[in-house]
Parts: sequence; structure tokens; C-alpha cells
Amino acid sequence: MPLLLRPFILKSLGANLINALKEVFQEIALLGLYQGGFFEKAAFYGGTALRILHGLPRFSEDLDFTLLEKNSDFNLERYFDFIIDELETLGIKIEIAKKEKKDFASDIASAFLKNGTAIHTLKIEANNLENILNGVHSGKKLKIKFEVDVNPPLKFQTESKTLLLPKTFNVITMTLPNLYAGKMHAVLCRKWASRVKGRDWYDFEWYIRHQIPLDFTHLAERALQFNGEDITRNSFFEKLKERLSAADINQVKEDVLPFVRNTRELDIWSNDYFLKLADMIKFEEDCIE
Repeated sequence: MPLLLRPFILKSLGANLINALKEVFQEIALLGLYQGGFFEKAAFYGGTALRILHGLPRFSEDLDFTLLEKNSDFNLERYFDFIIDELETLGIKIEIAKKEKKDFASDIASAFLKNGTAIHTLKIEANNLENILNGVHSGKKLKIKFEVDVNPPLKFQTESKTLLLPKTFNVITMTLPNLYAGKMHAVLCRKWASRVKGRDWYDFEWYIRHQIPLDFTHLAERALQFNGEDITRNSFFEKLKERLSAADINQVKEDVLPFVRNTRELDIWSNDYFLKLADMIKFEEDCIE
């Protein structure tokens, strides 16, 4: 096993193997972006930012970023070589394929980070992982999607967070109240299609548990840009409680189960439980003296 990779794997021994390896690649990809100067222009946000930077106890699949200023000409591909270099330093061969979004989020530049080395090959290189890797079939590949919003809703604040592996580097991210705003926008406005995204609900509970205040200014900006809605606090609560009441709570749980270690923490979940959480929301604007 490459020396620099070992701390990542040891850190993730208790997690599902595939999720743990994806998270390793996510963090190395962040280092590559840092080396390329990406965080001079963009900030990390979303569920993966909450997990990697703040310890959210569920795995998150995608790397989501927002530009600090609108720039429809932003070229995500210029940073690919830096990601490839960091992963290849650890003996991991990858390819990066560009993907065009076709839905409402056409301002999001998207790409897929693919591990070109089958997991069974990683098993040979990482001789401390034989017992864990049993059962992963030959030829399986990992895929991590990362997206950059090039025309983002603004009125958000950022901060610098330090990661120590595989070496020390800094990541620019939205502050927690702004991350919270992005999540509540997803809870409020995400199209469910046939299944509600329970991961949004899990994160909502996390923010309440940690008493994070919600930045309503940024939430309103997101609702205005993405949905054309000029929301107020009253209309926000009305729509939120309507959504929390209407969802099939069993579907909510089923969606998030593959991403959590302790599934017993979902036992308390019910529509009424989340309605009570909604009443606990505090706004950052009210906390500023």
C-alpha cells in the first residue's frame, strides 16, 4: 500500500469498503484542485463538504462546488491534470470524462472522475486490505461525479478549512449557515420524481442537532434564482412543513440507509419528528447582535 494512502484506509476501516475508497479519492481530488489554484475561484459545498470538513456521519457521493463569482466561461478541464497527478502519485490510474448536463442546472459544469484501476488490482497493491476486499468482484470501478455551478446564486460567505491528508492543504468552503441554506433549498425544492431524497432529511437533522443557524438571505437568493420564488420566512415554513408532512417516511429512510453506519439512528424518524425539527430552526440574521 502506498505510504500516503494508508492513513486514509485506516481511518475508514469501519465504513463500507466502496464508500471508504470513494472518500479517499474525493479527498485526493480536493488536494489536486488546491494545487491547481481552483479554490481561488470556487468554494466547496454540499453534503460531501459537510462530511469531509465537519464530520457529517454519512457518506456523500458527489463533489459540489460553486464559483465565487458568476463566470459562464469557466473551464473546469484546466484543473483535470492536477487531479490526475495527485492520484497517479499514489499509483492510482484514472480517467476523467466530461458530462454535459441537460436539465435545469445547465449552468453546472460536470465531469466524472473514474478509477481506471479495478479494485481487485488495488487489493494486490494494498496488502493490508485483503480481508476487507474479499467479495468485491474483479473489474469493478469507482466513479466520483464533481460539479461546478458557474452561475451561482450569491450572497453567501466562505471560510478556509484545513485538511491534513495526504498532506496539509486548505479548502475554501461556504460557512455552515450557508451550507445549511443550500440544504434547505434542496429539501424545499428538489423534484422528488418517484423517490424523495432522504439524504437531504438526514443533513437537515444534523444541522438542527448541531444548532447551526440558517442563513435565510442566501436561501432566499437560491429560491429566487432557481425557482423564481420570492420567499418569506412565513412562506418558507409553510412550504417546508407541507413537504415534511407529505413525504413517505419509509422511502425517506430507504434512500439514506446505504450511506449511514448506524441505521438505528433512523428509528425515531417520522413525519411528526421532522415537523418538530422544523420548529427548531433558528436564523443567522436573528443571532447577529
